[in-house]
Amino acid sequence: MYKTIEETAIELGMPEEQIIRLVYEGRIRSVFDGNMILINSGQFSTYFNQLERIKEEIEIWRSTPIPEDIDVKDED
Repeated sequence: MYKTIEETAIELGMPEEQIIRLVYEGRIRSVFDGNMILINSGQFSTYFNQLERIKEEIEIWRSTPIPEDIDVKDED
């Protein structure tokens, strides 16, 4: 499904200017139909999968208790 830059910016939660810059840099694939730039939203599925995985890892890290400090005596 192809979306406009505005729709893509809302979906990704990024400013439109940043989406436009990424399109011009070639980091986001797009099609120009003579009137507007269209972006295939299927190319972001990996991005969303990685984002969810990272959120889960951060939540696990936050919920892990800090271990007790090992009492090491200096024997000089």
